Amino acid sequence: MKTEKVVDHIVNWLKDYATNAKVNGFVIGISGGIDSAVTSTLCAKTGLRVLCVEMPIHQPPSHVSRGQEHIAQLKKRFENVEDKLVDLTPVFEEFKTEVVLEGNQATIDMALANTRARLRMTTLYYHAGLYGLLVAGTGNKVEDFGVGFYTKYGDGGVDLSPIADLLKSEVYTIGEYLEVPESIMKAAPSDGLFGDARSDEDQIGASYPELEWAMEMKDEGKTAEDFEGRQRKAFEIFMRFNRNNQHKMIPIPICEIPKELK
Repeated sequence: MKTEKVVDHIVNWLKDYATNAKVNGFVIGISGGIDSAVTSTLCAKTGLRVLCVEMPIHQPPSHVSRGQEHIAQLKKRFENVEDKLVDLTPVFEEFKTEVVLEGNQATIDMALANTRARLRMTTLYYHAGLYGLLVAGTGNKVEDFGVGFYTKYGDGGVDLSPIADLLKSEVYTIGEYLEVPESIMKAAPSDGLFGDARSDEDQIGASYPELEWAMEMKDEGKTAEDFEGRQRKAFEIFMRFNRNNQHKMIPIPICEIPKELK
C-alpha cells in the first residue's frame, strides 16, 4: 500500500466532501481504539474543524486513558481540534429503569450493548446539528463489509466513512504513519460496549488477520470444505457473521407498491 498517497487521498476526499456539503468540519466519537484514532487524525489533517467527543458508559479505565492520550496528542499537533466529554453513564442507567429487563441474560446484555452505541450516535448527531458538522464513521472494511461487526443505527449511523475501504491491517499501517500513540497501536481491538475489557476477538472468535484472510478466500470463491483445522474454523466463523449480518450491509428493504394498486 502506498501509505502516504492513501492518506492524502482520504484527506482530500474528506475536505472536498465537507466543502461541497457546506459544513464546518467533522465530529467523531473517540473510543481509545485504532479506528477512531486514525479517522480523527485524518479529519484533523483537512484543516477543518474537528470535534472529538468522549462518551463513556461504564468504560474500562484503559479505554478512557488511551482516548484521552490520543486527544491530548491530537490537540497538540492540530489547532483545529477540540474536544468534549459527555458522560452518558447516568443516561444509560436511567434508560434501564424505563425498559423491561426480562428474559435471557445474554440477549438483554446484547440489547443494552447496542443501546450504548445508539446513545452515542444520538450524542454525535446532536453536536453535528449544533455546530454544522458531519459525523465521521470509524468502521473499517472487515467490520463494515466482512462480518458486520457494528451496531445498526449506532456506530453504523454516520454521514461518511473515511476508512471503510481499508482492511484492519491497513488501518494499523496508516496509524503508524500518522504517529498514533503506541498505547493504542498495541491495544487489543475492542468495541467497549459491555463495560469490561473483552476484545473483538473474544466476541467474534477469530482475530482480524484471520478474518481478513477469510474475506479474501470468500472473494476467491472458496468454501469451508477447502480448508482444515483452524483455517476451516476461522472461515466458518467469518461466513456465519457475514451471512447473519447481511441486513446491515444491504439497503433497507422497501415494499414497492405495484402501479395498478396506486
